[in-house]
Amino acid sequence: MDYTAYLNSLVGKRIGVIGFGVSNVPLVEALLSVGCDVTVCDQRSFDSLGENGEKAKAAGANFWLGAEYLDHLDFDVIFRTPGVLPTVPQLKAAAERGALLTSEMEAFCALCPCKIIAITGSDGKTTTSTVTSELLKHAGYTVHLGGNIGTPLFTRLPEIQHGDVAVLELSSFQLHSMMCRPDVAIITNLAPNHLDVHSDYQDYVTAKQNIYRHQRTDQVLVLNRKDALTDAFTQDAPGKVRFFSNVGPVENGVYVEDGVIYRTVNGTAAPILQTSDIRIPGAHNVENYMAAFAALEGLISNEDCVAVARTFSGVPHRMELVREVSGVRFYNDSIASSPSRTIAGLHAWPAPPIIILGGHDKHIPFDELGDEICLRAKAVVLCGETAQPIREAITKSKHYDPEKLPMVEKDDFREAIETAYSMAQPGDLVALSPACSSFDKFKNFAERGNIFRSIVETLPEK
Repeated sequence: MDYTAYLNSLVGKRIGVIGFGVSNVPLVEALLSVGCDVTVCDQRSFDSLGENGEKAKAAGANFWLGAEYLDHLDFDVIFRTPGVLPTVPQLKAAAERGALLTSEMEAFCALCPCKIIAITGSDGKTTTSTVTSELLKHAGYTVHLGGNIGTPLFTRLPEIQHGDVAVLELSSFQLHSMMCRPDVAIITNLAPNHLDVHSDYQDYVTAKQNIYRHQRTDQVLVLNRKDALTDAFTQDAPGKVRFFSNVGPVENGVYVEDGVIYRTVNGTAAPILQTSDIRIPGAHNVENYMAAFAALEGLISNEDCVAVARTFSGVPHRMELVREVSGVRFYNDSIASSPSRTIAGLHAWPAPPIIILGGHDKHIPFDELGDEICLRAKAVVLCGETAQPIREAITKSKHYDPEKLPMVEKDDFREAIETAYSMAQPGDLVALSPACSSFDKFKNFAERGNIFRSIVETLPEK
């Protein structure tokens, strides 16, 4: 079934669209364009939907808004937003009544006419997805990059050709109910995350596994060799398995040894490039490149790998150098919304940072982060609702020395940045690497990073 036939198949059905965000706005527009009966369900008021709400209403959409937006899901088909899991009682009840639960991304995957490379994991998804896209573009492919990155792809289906490649970053929220079947699936790594939404860690892991569970035998799963759950995934993967590894050679995949990245096919290794060719810093970014190389075996050349590694400067909000003022370098690592991501940054910074930590509580333990902060940070500025639990993790660490690790707390974000600047000397670096999501103060990590950048730009010379 193609895009037009799919839309027409929904005419005459009662359709509920939960959440009127980035991906669902064009979805609603497309459904209304063929005469579908569409109800937008959102917890916000109509006024807060702005121009998009007005346009949808003019085109014939119905609205069920406010705190009870999930209480009357009497629909034949429900497109859910990623943040509302299918385990929510109202969605479970709707499914039991016979409603079809789906999403914009699940519909895209079912209809996409070209090769799909899908990436998930706790850390590194966006960089790995973007590097994969850049490698393919350098090799001459037309690439469609989207998914959790924020680019809605469903309504672009008419322009996607068979020979193109779709690169999709997929979150655990998107994958929770998906029946996707990507040609190549990548799991970068797994660590506890989003436990404020998932019922437990196993629910989070199970959601991630949906990226490969429905693959065919001729399709590929790329796994991190050092990840503790890798062996279990290998056993139930329907297709071929490749690895990327920084813990020694692999039979099929990509590994690093003595500063050289190798590709292996059935045990035969050949060098691809030096790790020093990779422009963006950090061992975790070497892993991101290796994951992309393993996924793209047979699709790109070593020359493509070297060219992109030497020129790609990274994704905004990921260890992004914002400014140097009075000899102090400011880095925006707002994407670091979990302890494991912040720890990876601590191992990659060129000097111990004055680090700004804290944000929304996702119910993830900070014990390991506390140890790493004590060992690898010069000073700490805490800000946000997790300030206290992070402080406790740091002070309980066996490595904590209050005389060597100054620590202050500021509720206001601007004050936190200005305080970090006041603590810095020429040659120091200040890093926003919160180890938490942004929802206590900001709409998302990008808004947090953009505001950090704008504040840093206003800091005066000392």
